[in-house]
Amino acid sequence: MTIELIGSLDYKKVEEILKQKGIDNGNTIDEIVEEIKKVEKSRHSEIVSSAGALSRTTGDIFSVLNDREQKDFEKNNKFVNFVIGMGHYSITDHDYFVFGLKDVSVIVEQFLIEERFASFTVKSRREADFSKEGFYIPNFHITNGGIHPDNHPLQETYKQHMKELFEKYSVFKEAGIKTEDARFILPYCFHSTFIMGFDGNTLIRTIIKLTKTKYSKIPELKELGEKLYEIAKENMPYILPVIDKTEVMTEDEVDTFLASKIKRENYKVVKNVKLLNSSQDIDDQILIAAIIRRYQYNYQKAKNTLEKISTTDPNFKLELMKKIAFKGDRAELSQVNFEFQVPVSNAIKTHLLRHRTHNFVNPDFVDIDLTQYITPPAIIEKDMKYEYDDIYKRNKQTYDYFKGLGVTKEDLIYFNLSGNLSNFITNMDGLTLSHILALRECNKAQWETRDIAHGMHKEINKREDAKLFTQVIGPTCETQRICNEGKECCGKVFALIKKDTKNQLKIDNIC
Repeated sequence: MTIELIGSLDYKKVEEILKQKGIDNGNTIDEIVEEIKKVEKSRHSEIVSSAGALSRTTGDIFSVLNDREQKDFEKNNKFVNFVIGMGHYSITDHDYFVFGLKDVSVIVEQFLIEERFASFTVKSRREADFSKEGFYIPNFHITNGGIHPDNHPLQETYKQHMKELFEKYSVFKEAGIKTEDARFILPYCFHSTFIMGFDGNTLIRTIIKLTKTKYSKIPELKELGEKLYEIAKENMPYILPVIDKTEVMTEDEVDTFLASKIKRENYKVVKNVKLLNSSQDIDDQILIAAIIRRYQYNYQKAKNTLEKISTTDPNFKLELMKKIAFKGDRAELSQVNFEFQVPVSNAIKTHLLRHRTHNFVNPDFVDIDLTQYITPPAIIEKDMKYEYDDIYKRNKQTYDYFKGLGVTKEDLIYFNLSGNLSNFITNMDGLTLSHILALRECNKAQWETRDIAHGMHKEINKREDAKLFTQVIGPTCETQRICNEGKECCGKVFALIKKDTKNQLKIDNIC
């Protein structure tokens, strides 16, 4: 595992530049670089302490910042500790750090990407070949946390099994199956590399979660948390008191309570997307919000106004909905809400999780049923369904073998394959739903995400109170007759425009 703070100066590069400019004179360059390090480190605490001081002192932000710049690092750091010690963590939102990670399993990637206030860019598994990226090899433990007495033999069996999976991945690709479909047999131990950005507050929560909750039982996650802690200690020490005083809670009380009431048993992944809950009167809620926003009417008057105009102008509601969806800032769409249950493969979770403005409940990787998985259509088309099913069968057998030897479930998560399915719950407002469907119902979208998006839209189509809203969501070729794919356009938009033209000609001829 490699993790580095890359959102700061590259001091080696600074040294090279100074030498190129002929500034080197004895220890001069070393001294300059050390001073730069001190200045950059101090800047973090100056900004955060200024945020803390601004809310309780006179003067504007620039005078406050100037005052904090006159104080040394220790004083600023002490003041920050004082403010966040009272629970005002929000001041740490103004500090930001960018990290680069490599040689971490995709388990780490999926865990981190669940943090809604962080930013991520990951290597696309639709495009990139992961056959040579390597994979994570855990030490295997027993239930009490100790190393398994057969750890080394188990590691050898594990490595052989994973190598066979990667070989099958290459075989599928050689058979003409695209990378985006061959990846469905990749085990979730394969190495990933990505870039992530955290504000100070999010970094605090992440380190605590990785080192002091049930997730710390997963050694790879705990190692990451400890490395982030060390980076914080060097670069943003003001967050450490909050982390240090947080109690270790490796047992989740919700897990424990439910386990005393519910016996774990086999479950079934839902077959289709299901709308669980939503706002009522969806169309009217959006349209009424547009009126209230501009005229400050109370709700009832706005509703009466909407109905009064609609009586004399039958097209008014649809035209207003289109203006909201396509011509304004679209804020009114956020006034309605939708909760879906979605059957989703491990491979596609990243496609959904990257949309940061929806809230979701993502199952833990432990205790997932490895017998439930999705089969890419390309596998069936290439007549390789038997080989595909056999891979999942053998993987489950190896998993059961390790489990039967008493390997702790936290170490078994790496047997999850990319195509394994689980039930996923997401809650989003109309604006987020509109954004997701515009991207994911496109013919260029990955096929499983497209099926999920179509499923969501189909559920909205069933609603009698969303007949207008459903007309303004979906791919832009259908809703606006435009395509943003450029040279990669599938051509559907041109067919739709041609169809519109023919229909207009028929109308003109009738008239």
